[in-house]
Amino acid sequence: MAKLPNPIRYRIERKLLSIYLRWYGMVAAHGVERMKLDLSATSWGRVIAVTLIGTAFFIAVAFFVDSFNFLYLSPEALWRAQMTDLFLPLLLGGSFLFVLMWKIRQLAIAQRDLSVIAATDSLTAVLNRGAFSMLVEAYLEHTSKEEHTRSGALLIIDADHFKSINDRLGHESGDQALRLIAQAIKGQLRGVDLVGRIGGEEFGVFMPGVDPSHSWLVAESIRRRIREMDFSPGGRPCPLSVSIGGTSFSGPTTYEEIFSAADRRLYTAKANGRDQVSFDPAGVSPVPSPSVGTVH
Repeated sequence: MAKLPNPIRYRIERKLLSIYLRWYGMVAAHGVERMKLDLSATSWGRVIAVTLIGTAFFIAVAFFVDSFNFLYLSPEALWRAQMTDLFLPLLLGGSFLFVLMWKIRQLAIAQRDLSVIAATDSLTAVLNRGAFSMLVEAYLEHTSKEEHTRSGALLIIDADHFKSINDRLGHESGDQALRLIAQAIKGQLRGVDLVGRIGGEEFGVFMPGVDPSHSWLVAESIRRRIREMDFSPGGRPCPLSVSIGGTSFSGPTTYEEIFSAADRRLYTAKANGRDQVSFDPAGVSPVPSPSVGTVH
């Protein structure tokens, strides 16, 4: 994949990482309390806070400027001056700040939504290839700077004999199959896991903080769930299956390294007959799950 200029790439990675932290709930995983007042650009908290603080500042300035004349005013004139200094900034300044911050909030929401749309595959509603790889790279870079590097795993999931589905049943049926596969994958993952469409019929799954045995169980649950799905376009049964290559890590690494390792395992799964999971390290003990339920 072509590399973007460093400043642009950095801004994109930071933006996508912030979306990931907010979208998938990783804020809680980093020890930030959810009950704190939300002062983000898309929140009403910032609109209210800036409106109140700004209005109080306007009122304080009005009283400060007029205070030099207060000693020379009669009690009635003093009362009128004080009411003017209170309500004029309150009505004019408060209204102006509220409308201004409301418009800024709308722009921030629109920018956030556009960023999410730009990072999403329109067919399957999962991350697209660029967003997926950038988020994984940003996560690995972020955790490499921590004292205790997190573990994790990467899966590459490839639909078996997908070309024949398009050839026999048409591209519309192929699109439907991809949507079903993406839905099945998401159904077996946690909220903090990433899933993206990284090729025509290939999906990537990144699971932070999991060990190899758990990763294998997740991969196997995905494979079995897809195998047992009912896919009958036009009333013609068409069993779906996937081959999955996976790798785990427990120290500093890069996206290129874990992707290459998982890709090699995917080729192994394909060469061994498809519809199976091949995982690295090879010492992982396959422990069949008694059911196809979601693995957390």
